[in-house]
Amino acid sequence: MTIDWSVVACLQETTRQMKLALLLGIVTLVVAGGVAVRWRSRGPDVSQFVALREPRLTRMTDQRMLVVEATGDPNVVAGAAFKRLFKTYFTLHGVSKAGPQPAPRARWTFSVDTPRNEWRGRYALPVPEAVSDLPENSAGPMPVVITTWAYGDVAEILHIGSYSTEQPDIERLRAFIDARGYRVVGDHEEEYVKGPGMIFAGDPDTYLTIIRLRVDNGSGTTH
Repeated sequence: MTIDWSVVACLQETTRQMKLALLLGIVTLVVAGGVAVRWRSRGPDVSQFVALREPRLTRMTDQRMLVVEATGDPNVVAGAAFKRLFKTYFTLHGVSKAGPQPAPRARWTFSVDTPRNEWRGRYALPVPEAVSDLPENSAGPMPVVITTWAYGDVAEILHIGSYSTEQPDIERLRAFIDARGYRVVGDHEEEYVKGPGMIFAGDPDTYLTIIRLRVDNGSGTTH
């Protein structure tokens, strides 16, 4: 049998190029993944939130939000809700696809004795006021809506650590509200400045969560 060495050489060169392309693809993924993991693990500069370690009263303007509602223990349902939100967010016209994304938020309506598996949560991402249209796949078992969250006067505090250790800071915030003659008029809200990444959970002791409550001074107004 006569071997056509030119064909063999061509096949070898093609194989070499395929291996090189595959290697470059793997390297690119590793580098990109490393950058993403490093960014998520580093998170924002904690120093900009130091003042919030003590409760404060402030005023916020109403905010347009992309919202998903889910009932159940947040430890069970929040992951799917936020995944749904971010997937929809990146299909919207008028939102930034590059750079830091807005910190997700959540609100719950429940009494203190409500079992966690019955908590009704609204998981949300801030969007620009101009955003009004949703993609066609926004319906389904976990529908996405665009609405406006009312704010006005709020009391808030920064919690550093895992979500299971929030209670002392919640109690500090409520004592602060009472001491200043205000009352809570809105749902419990949390803003997740730094939390688990999309791949790794990270260190829960470094999570940053702003705990926020809408308040008024007892005059019957919330602004």
